[in-house]
Amino acid sequence: MYTPRLVLLQVFFLMVPQGTWLQPSLTPSWEVPTSLVLEPVTQDGTSQSPVENATPRDVPGISTVGPTLVTPSAPGNKTMNLFPVLPICICDLTPGACDINCCCDRDCYLLHPRTVFSFCFPGSVRSSSWVCVDNSLIFRSNSPFPSRVFVDSNGIKRFCVHVNNSKLNYFQKLQKVNTTNFQALAAEFGGELFNSALQTEPPLPFYRAGDPILTYFPKWSVISLLRQPAGVGAGGLCAESNPAGFLESKSTTCTRFFRDLASSCTSDPAMDATSYYNFTVLKVPRGITDLQNIQFQVPVTLASQASPPFLAENTCQNIVSQVIYEIETNGTFGIQRVSVSFGQTNLTVQPGVSLQQDFTIHFRAFQQSIAASPTGPRSGNPGYIVGKPLLVLTGTIRHSMSLLQSQGNGICSVNRHEVQFGVNAVSGCKFRLKEEDCHHMQQEICQTLHGSPRPEYIAIFGNADPSQKGEWTRILSRNCSVSAENCTSCCLIPVSLEIQVLWAYVGLQSNPQAHVSGARFLYQHKSIQDSQNGAEVSLTTLVNFVDITQKPEPPRGQPRMDWKLPFDFFFPFKVAFSSGIDSQKGSASAICTVGPSRKRNCLLSPRMNSEWLPSGLRMTI
Repeated sequence: MYTPRLVLLQVFFLMVPQGTWLQPSLTPSWEVPTSLVLEPVTQDGTSQSPVENATPRDVPGISTVGPTLVTPSAPGNKTMNLFPVLPICICDLTPGACDINCCCDRDCYLLHPRTVFSFCFPGSVRSSSWVCVDNSLIFRSNSPFPSRVFVDSNGIKRFCVHVNNSKLNYFQKLQKVNTTNFQALAAEFGGELFNSALQTEPPLPFYRAGDPILTYFPKWSVISLLRQPAGVGAGGLCAESNPAGFLESKSTTCTRFFRDLASSCTSDPAMDATSYYNFTVLKVPRGITDLQNIQFQVPVTLASQASPPFLAENTCQNIVSQVIYEIETNGTFGIQRVSVSFGQTNLTVQPGVSLQQDFTIHFRAFQQSIAASPTGPRSGNPGYIVGKPLLVLTGTIRHSMSLLQSQGNGICSVNRHEVQFGVNAVSGCKFRLKEEDCHHMQQEICQTLHGSPRPEYIAIFGNADPSQKGEWTRILSRNCSVSAENCTSCCLIPVSLEIQVLWAYVGLQSNPQAHVSGARFLYQHKSIQDSQNGAEVSLTTLVNFVDITQKPEPPRGQPRMDWKLPFDFFFPFKVAFSSGIDSQKGSASAICTVGPSRKRNCLLSPRMNSEWLPSGLRMTI
């Protein structure tokens, strides 16, 4: 006879009454609902409270938001690490030091960071999920997940199971990208960000005035812009990103400072002439669509020989000090020819040494002869235009008036500021006296103040021709070098030059033309001793424009009053106010007013008797 055997199976029962649902909660791994008391659950379903009727606040190392000790109900009763090491600790910003409130920082060496920190930064702990039901519904738990019994603020025990959901972690393992999965990842995550912005907007068919000029480096297949470094700030430091504008002929000057000139001599591309012509210039912007077509590219040709820089003993030689681009254009057909010439210098290696560089870009029409305009650009036609260079003449050489310019360290530079017509300006620099006699020192300082060559004549109009002497007027000047009186060891050196320019408008008032009436040089001197050789003196140059325009009177003067009155005009008034006439018979009163246009109006009272009115009365104004 068969006798049935009873087998006891461990079954996880969740008896949920009607209307009762599981309540999931998302909290950190050590966090549980607020004001709940932890009671570990054993295998037999009984609750064991290590601290009876205690709250988390009463247990050291337990915060108010939950327990710090979690014991899973799985066999073996293994203790779970509350602070697992995260793959990446995003708040660990200080290497070798503990970052406050960064609960994943290994440098803190804290088993329970909340005992020290008031809170944990978001992302410094793992995310956890708890599912809770009423504890009375649970007979026995055989769940493989960690489970807890919490007591809420109302004293109700709740059974919670910690769900191991890896998707809730803040951090995932980073995917490794290699040659095998690159295409798959690019196809899955790629989008419009991989498209070049240049493909969305078609390039312009030709350059417009002021547009940046495109360049192409065939060696690296890189598209860039033609740069014209310019000085910025008080020291005039070189800004490399300044683009050159199409059809904008201009010159810029900037200064470079070197901490270690010995290493920068051959490594800095700004000092090597090759970096200024190792590219091609695109004729038109649409040439960017076909970079392999050399018809859209113009090579940069050398107009002067340039040697590479090298370091010889304590001197860096063949440093680029001047760059001049000549660009020929042909309207909408774009750029046709580009040439570059260089000026090079040597620089001694010393701490804090500086280099001043000049960059000039000049545009002209294609196939236009340079000799077609031997006199250079005009400053007006005929009258001067404000802001254009003030033209002067030395012998047969026409150039522009200039002022002093300083280098980055304040010493006088060989480059000078151009004087602009109608713009008052002042500049200065420091001149280092050399050990030489007084006469040579005076000559050198005078040449520094005037510039080389020294101006002799000034152009009357902006289109003055050097071959026509009548279009120039001599600059009035006293002797720049004077001798000191009653002092044999003294030397009077000029320290200031003031350029006074008298100008006026001439011609029609509807189209006045500015012309120069005269100019003169005024000097200020300073006495120095012979023992001061090698010292530095401050030099100053300034220009002052004085308007002496005499505006003529209007072509028609104001209308004048023409009186045509009889000789006895005031006779009736005299009689009317005399005592021998009855005022009732006839009375008269005259009121004369003068208006804004100086016209006089005289009114006679209507009570005047007509017999007193002279027959020949007539007023014409």
